[in-house]
Amino acid sequence: MSDKTKETIEWYLGLVKDTIDDLDRNQIEQAIDAYMRAYDQEGTIYIFGNGGSAASATHACGDFLKGASFGLTKRFRVMSLVDNLPALMAIANDVSYDDIFIEQLKNFIKPNDLVIGISGSGNSMNVVKAMQYAKDLDIQTIAFCGYKGGKVSEIADVIIHSKALDMEVAEDIHMVVFNVIKKEVMRRLHGDNPSMGDVYDNRVN
Repeated sequence: MSDKTKETIEWYLGLVKDTIDDLDRNQIEQAIDAYMRAYDQEGTIYIFGNGGSAASATHACGDFLKGASFGLTKRFRVMSLVDNLPALMAIANDVSYDDIFIEQLKNFIKPNDLVIGISGSGNSMNVVKAMQYAKDLDIQTIAFCGYKGGKVSEIADVIIHSKALDMEVAEDIHMVVFNVIKKEVMRRLHGDNPSMGDVYDNRVN
């Protein structure tokens, strides 16, 4: 391995580690509680973002539609607002790209829901507008952001902030936190239910 390659690897992994160490654990706990509140009150959890954050939104939704819900009679209601491409393109073309998430929320949002916006910069206008719309309706919000936090950090009730000034690190940290939320939610709901362990054990073996 060249010295330059080793330097890049160590620098990046060190930055991710330092950013994880700097995460506000109380905010993560509040995010977990918000998920549980939406679940208990049969609310829907909406997640959205752009680019890599859009992929994270879909990933996080999939984890709760299957992973966290598997084996439960009462399941999570989770929707990624990035997945309906015809609707996204129609809104972007006919209204504005800034409105692709808020216009969808207008169709669905109701009391007891949870709105989660992901923006590395914290300033993606389509995320900001949707978050502000939810806030104005007194719907609980979580912002996943990076850099200096941006506008979403001024709107949201709960803030998951990756403080590194690096977009890739923000994306990594956000998925780490989504996975932490999933793990703790599963612990709370499944407890000592052996069926969950059996599912993964059987798949691996």
